[in-house]
Amino acid sequence: MFPTGDQFEIFHNDQRVTITEVGATLRSFQVAGREILDTFGPEEMSEFSHGQVLLPFPNRVEDGLYEFEGKENQLPLTEPGRNNAIHGLTRWLNWTALSWTDSQVVLIQRLHPKEGYPFTLASQIEYTLSDAGLTVATTATNIGPGPLPFGAGHHPYFTVGTPLINVATLRLPASTYLETDERLIPTGQTSVEGTDFDFREEREIGEVQLDTCFTDVIPDSDGYARVTLTNPEDGFAITVWMDETYEFIQAFTGDTLPEADQRRAVAIEPMTCAPNAFNTGAGLRVIPPGESFTSAWGISTG
Repeated sequence: MFPTGDQFEIFHNDQRVTITEVGATLRSFQVAGREILDTFGPEEMSEFSHGQVLLPFPNRVEDGLYEFEGKENQLPLTEPGRNNAIHGLTRWLNWTALSWTDSQVVLIQRLHPKEGYPFTLASQIEYTLSDAGLTVATTATNIGPGPLPFGAGHHPYFTVGTPLINVATLRLPASTYLETDERLIPTGQTSVEGTDFDFREEREIGEVQLDTCFTDVIPDSDGYARVTLTNPEDGFAITVWMDETYEFIQAFTGDTLPEADQRRAVAIEPMTCAPNAFNTGAGLRVIPPGESFTSAWGISTG
């Protein structure tokens, strides 16, 4: 038995993806034998949230404390060093395969009411490979008696084969970024214009340190936003696309990781809500009983 449980492999042409039972985590994505994720092996646990799904909230909740429908709720402080709750409640839980074919796996999970999140949430994630790459569709359904707060996020780390990401180029089409305090809780927002965080046009990452949430995302003409990471030497590029439900994009260059892991990859994290959305409401979805919320993003290479 692997630390992350069963390994669900799917294939399409020269693409191979592995999803784990624990957390419905995206553990591996190989294209023609080339791994595009900075990731972990089957004998390891996910560290630093590599590939994890972040439900029912991505990023942080300040003090793990929030009020909903007039009731105060205290989440477990899973980032004790900063006194925050971080990255949701399902990333260490088992997910069940509803269906599994050569090119698609559908995983489901039911989160029962618990301290800090007294709601019943049914989640479904579809990982599908096609000529266009990988599509990840997440559906959250409220199967409880009252409304619930919800946000979705995903935490893959990408590499285009450079030893460090400094020489890679990045395009991240967003016109605003969130300022944060020392606990990485948003305190305001400002334009990327004239700052190190302006990646609206593709440019080298260089020495820029990112643990930054972007918003006012700029979609292409088809309504999808696309973040692109490119190796300038061989032209290999990874594109992370997301639909309109992903109003926030977190980018992380890993500068606070252990030295051996620093700046080896870029986490590009589609998020439907902002950090601390359970308190601020920024992007937060309130799902009524019996209703669902679906979001989609994906990865292509070229």
